[in-house]
Order: sequence, then structure tokens, then C-alpha cells
Amino acid sequence: MASVTADARERASPDVAAAKLGGFWALIATQFQGAFSDNALKWLVSFLILETAASKEERDLWFVLIVPLLFSVPFLLFSIPGGFLADKCSKRSVTIGTVTGQLVVMTLATWALAQGRWGWAGVALFLMSTLGAIFGPTKYGLLPELLPESKLSWGNGIIEFGTLLAAILAALAGGYLAHVFHGRQVWSGVIFILLAVVGLLISLGISRVPAADPGRKFDWNMVREFFSEVRHMSADRPLLTAVVANTFFWFLGSLLLLNIVLYGADILHLDETQSSYLLAGLSMGIGLGSLAAGFMSGKKIRTGMVLPGLGGILTLTALLSWPGIGFGTVLVCLILLGFAGGFFVVPINALIQRRPAATEKGRTIAVANMLSFIGVALQPVAQFVMLRLGHPDPSKVFLIAGAVSVAMGVVLVRMWPELWGQALDWTRLHRRATL
Repeated sequence: MASVTADARERASPDVAAAKLGGFWALIATQFQGAFSDNALKWLVSFLILETAASKEERDLWFVLIVPLLFSVPFLLFSIPGGFLADKCSKRSVTIGTVTGQLVVMTLATWALAQGRWGWAGVALFLMSTLGAIFGPTKYGLLPELLPESKLSWGNGIIEFGTLLAAILAALAGGYLAHVFHGRQVWSGVIFILLAVVGLLISLGISRVPAADPGRKFDWNMVREFFSEVRHMSADRPLLTAVVANTFFWFLGSLLLLNIVLYGADILHLDETQSSYLLAGLSMGIGLGSLAAGFMSGKKIRTGMVLPGLGGILTLTALLSWPGIGFGTVLVCLILLGFAGGFFVVPINALIQRRPAATEKGRTIAVANMLSFIGVALQPVAQFVMLRLGHPDPSKVFLIAGAVSVAMGVVLVRMWPELWGQALDWTRLHRRATL
């Protein structure tokens, strides 16, 4: 009873609330820096490979398969350890530790870029993604500790907007660094090191929070822990539905990002800079859609946004498959497609963060991340196989994405039938569309 009373006093204290809100903005800035550096390194390596590839087959091998796997496989291997650390340790300490690791990894990346050793640059990309996998459960687990429940959807909108804005700028920066520092890529590495230092300093401003489950023991049989957590999720139908939807979102996003680059090169005949604008358009749309969804949710988690967001994704991917459309039309469609994606993902993330018990949030978010990156990891494998078997042109891939969206809508409604009624209620502005 005393601890509950103390917690109530803490929530009621304006000074504590302001301090935690300041810690929230420090988390947002730290996440922004990490997401920017991670994605900028990925796109820089990708563009350098595109420049130096001896043949189209070598380009496809590295750009379509190897680099995406280097970026996604760490999330399969290290999400569960990341969830363990998020529960066992203070999430502030885990955050500071991962940003410190970024500084070490970017030093390796600087050497690799200076020497033109793209294999070692790939190792650095793998290690950066490893740190991102470890940080993921901590990042999302911190939100309920720094924000009251009434601001959780708002906080998710902010963090998704910041992450996607970082991805936009990173896509542009990757092409810019590849062009401006051609033959002098050591300077790209220096920039990455300076950004890691800034991120480390900012992370010190995150509010101190206690460990959620300091007595937790690590289960080295991660496969067993993974399936145990999936069975645990299955008992909570809304949570399981949100996790499946989140997995689909990441699969579709990785499919579209890669397809946009191929569409720009093969259909619109764009250079790297113009292709970066298309990537930026999609990412900006997701960021703005997430921000709008967070503000429109008010103090509730509005799951009624999920199916309308999916309907927008379906409509716009179908439009993008239309033959003969120009650069400007494609850019506008991608922005709107991203906006619909933001409405789809914000309530899903908020639901994943809210449903688990406080001592289980880290492991639940870790498994959700792992499942989402199984989708991300399978996408380049599937697309590379299609390339070898006779891939449809990139405009048709948009149509395939629309068909997959229809199938996912059916799956989600069958898993959680109330979702359909919540969508109808939300579009009519009824209050039933909230949890």
C-alpha cells in the first residue's frame, strides 16, 4: 500500500512529471540520432555498392539480399537478449550502453570507409543493427515509464514521427555522402563518430528509472523463451492481433522501400538523389501520419484507425501500379501511402506497450520486434528468389503489396472480430472505437 501511495504522489507531483517529460524528449532525441546514423550507414554502403558493382547480378546480390540481411538478421538474434536487459536493468542504463557501443562501431566503420573495405563496412552495419535490436525493447518499454497512459498514443506518434524523419534524412544523407565524399569516405566516418558523441551526451538526460524485474534470470534457450512468450501472447487476443499487424507492417515497409529504389532505377530511370526523394516521401508520410494519429487519439488508444489505415495502404499501392505515371504523381502517392501507414501502426504500437504487465513489457516487446524482423529478413530472400525466377517489374510489386494488404485485413478481422466494429465506430466518430 505504501508503494502504491508513493507512486500516486509521484504521478501527482508536477516536478516529477516535468522531469519525466524532459526525459521523454531526451529519449526522442537519442532515438533520432541512432536511427539516423544506422540508416545513413545502410544507405551509404548500399549506394557505394551500386557504384562499384561489376554487374547487375552482383548489384542484385548485395543490394537486394546481403545488405538487407545485414540490417535485419541482428533483430532476429538479439531482440530477446535486448528484452532481457530491458527488464533486468534500468532502461536508462541500457540506452546509455547502446549509444556508447555506437561510438565504438562507428570507429570501425570509419576505418572501413577510409580503406574502401566494403566487407568490413558491412560488419559495422551488422553491429549497428545489433545495437538497435538490443535498444528496441528498451526504447518502447521506456515510453510507459516516462509518460502517463493518457499520453501513450501521443508519445508513440512522436517517436514514430522522429524515427521516420531520421530515416528520411538518412536516405538523403546516404546519397549525399556517397556523392560529395567520393573517394574520401573517411569524412563520412568522422561525421558518424561526431553524431555518436552527441547521442551519448543527449542520452544522459533521460530520466532515471528503476529496473522492472532485477531478479530476472536469462534463459539461454532463446528458442524456448520465444515460443513460451508467443504462447503467452496467444492468451491475449488484442495483443496477439497487434503483434501480427506489426509484423505485417514491417514486412510491407521493407518490401516497399526496396521496390521504390528499383522502381526509380528501372521504371522512372532516376539517379540516386531522385530515388532518395521517393524514399523520403514515403518515410515523411509515415512520420506525418504517425504524428497525426497520435494527436487525434487524444487520451485513448484508438484501434478503430487500424483498418482505415490498411484501406488507405491498399488504395495507394494499387494506384502506384498504374502504368505510365510520372515522378510527381509517384511522389505524392508515396507520401499519402506513408500517411495511411502511420494511422495503421500507431494504435498497434500503443497496444503492444499497454497490454503486458510492467515486469513483462521488455520480453513482450522483444518478441514482437523479433517477429517483425522475421518478416523483414524473409522479404529480401523472397525478392531475390523472384529476381532469379523472373521478377515482375517493380510497378507490379505495388499491386502485389495491395493484394497482400487485403489478405492481412481478412486475417486481422478473423483474429479479432471487434476490430471491424471499432473501424466503423471510428469513421463515424463514435466513442466505442477506444480501449
